[in-house]
Amino acid sequence: MSNKRSNSFRQAILQGNRRLCSKALLEEKGLSLPQRLVRHVAYETLPREIDRKWYFDSYSCCPPPWFMVAITLMEIIFFLYNGLALDRFVLQVTHPLYLKNALIYHPQLRAQAWRYLTYIFVHAGIEHLGLNVVLQLLVGVPLEMVHGAARIGFVYVAGVVAGSLAVSVADMTAPVVGSSGGVYALVSAHLANIVMNWSGMKCQLKLLRMAVTLICMSIEFGRAVWLRFHPSMYPPCPHPSFVAHLGGVAVGVTLGVVVLRNYEQRLQDQSLWWIFAAMYAVFVLFAIFWNIFAYNLLDLKLPPPP
Repeated sequence: MSNKRSNSFRQAILQGNRRLCSKALLEEKGLSLPQRLVRHVAYETLPREIDRKWYFDSYSCCPPPWFMVAITLMEIIFFLYNGLALDRFVLQVTHPLYLKNALIYHPQLRAQAWRYLTYIFVHAGIEHLGLNVVLQLLVGVPLEMVHGAARIGFVYVAGVVAGSLAVSVADMTAPVVGSSGGVYALVSAHLANIVMNWSGMKCQLKLLRMAVTLICMSIEFGRAVWLRFHPSMYPPCPHPSFVAHLGGVAVGVTLGVVVLRNYEQRLQDQSLWWIFAAMYAVFVLFAIFWNIFAYNLLDLKLPPPP
């Protein structure tokens, strides 16, 4: 991240802002369709006019926002494959053979480390996949266009890992599926950034859109809670946990907010970045030791492996 702006550079830019043309980016005329799209993304994600102008002038679409698109395509492909294998696309989670997928996190198979990440490629059904895909494309792609694949990918993956680890600590007998941990990390970070910079954010109908987003997230979370406590189709193992959503939110309002608030600045210059990164590292280490020792110490009766 050495190509990012330092704090001193940031101050120099802000002090020299008065020399710039006073006309706001929104008042620019004669823009092409791609330029209007870039301007729209700038107003959707950045709270300061100087940052919006900087982004508009420097954006080249090279590389394009490939990370969120690639993750979404992989999730759809795995879902279609799983749907054909189970001959079910709605509420796949109720199929008796659902948990036999090698990508799902299962408490009896927690030693298989890849499952803490690959569970995002298996969803409870098309109703689960659909909302996650819509949210991560509508929110994730514009954020990646502004902040880059490395930063947005980091927040997304950190939310995914935090989600599965949170389940392994707080809902120890339940499996985990779906990309909600990563999606909720990005959406929570974006919403928190809007609230913290309310006067500077110039996105249209921001209050209404925030309300709609929160309603969609609440509906999805409510569906996950209901499903978790619904009688399982593969007892004694319960249906997948909802705690991954909360892990994603925790990452979004900590690490995610620091990333989004520091456009084009070096994160290593931000004290909050180191504080939240240390907190995340401590949680990960705690969860690892918890998974190694706590299950045996608590003499917890786990459901048999699928």
